Amino acid sequence: MKTTLSMLGRLAPATTVVLVPSLAFAHSGGFHVHGLVSGLQHALAGIDHLLAMMAVGIIATRTGGKGIIVVPSCFVSAMVAGALLGIAGIGLSSLETGIALSLVVFGAMMALAQPLPLAVAASLTALFALFHGNAHGLEVPQTASGIAYAIGFVTSTVALLATGALAALPLRRWPAAIRTAGVGTSLVGAALAAQFI
Repeated sequence: MKTTLSMLGRLAPATTVVLVPSLAFAHSGGFHVHGLVSGLQHALAGIDHLLAMMAVGIIATRTGGKGIIVVPSCFVSAMVAGALLGIAGIGLSSLETGIALSLVVFGAMMALAQPLPLAVAASLTALFALFHGNAHGLEVPQTASGIAYAIGFVTSTVALLATGALAALPLRRWPAAIRTAGVGTSLVGAALAAQFI
């Protein structure tokens, strides 16, 4: 428990810097800074992205072993691939529905009594990461640097994944809390999906 608290204590300052993008305004508001700040804010601006990334971090911790690294890595890699499609002007069909359904699936994965096998967890998170990344890529502001924007949204995504993973560590003693959070995440996803169906 002390180790977990120590890790959380070390992560808190870094997470604060990432999650408070206004700190980046210490530089003059140039082209690259605007792109970076926009990217940092994008993952935090919508409840859909925020919940999904926290859920994937929790799923990674529940998977355990190699899953702690593999699941988030698959998510980030697929998200970047989806973003590149979006930056190229290629939008996935049923994009918003796919993002909403990701919450339903991720919530269900959290609510299961036992975690899914690593290959299944990594595959599902990667599949839905394509939708989240595609939305990021399609929404790059025209006034922003695409590279700076990508660095920003990848950075905030990694911070959210790490926050979810670390939050799940102390909750291992109370699996009902994780399952309840999973049900709540699925319900939010179902409510969002209902708007697009």
